[in-house]
Amino acid sequence: MDFDWIDCHIDLKKIIPREIEEAFEDPFSIRLLPESDNNGADARYFNLGKTINNRFLFSVFWTDGKRCRVILCREMTNDEISFYERKNAEWL
Repeated sequence: MDFDWIDCHIDLKKIIPREIEEAFEDPFSIRLLPESDNNGADARYFNLGKTINNRFLFSVFWTDGKRCRVILCREMTNDEISFYERKNAEWL
């Protein structure tokens, strides 16, 4: 998947693009579609993933299947980390 960093509204000094891409490439990342009536072309997805350096990142993104535009990315909260680890433990 190609990432579109044009007009990105994320502080790329705090979280660099490579780290965001690593969180998406995490084989144990969790991708979710939020519950809403808006499931068309404007649907936003969530990604919970971990970088190579064990940094847990939460992202909101849009995709058309080929390109991915990250709208928001931040460190996961403790509850989100717990959810990520619990879901991964269920799959093992």
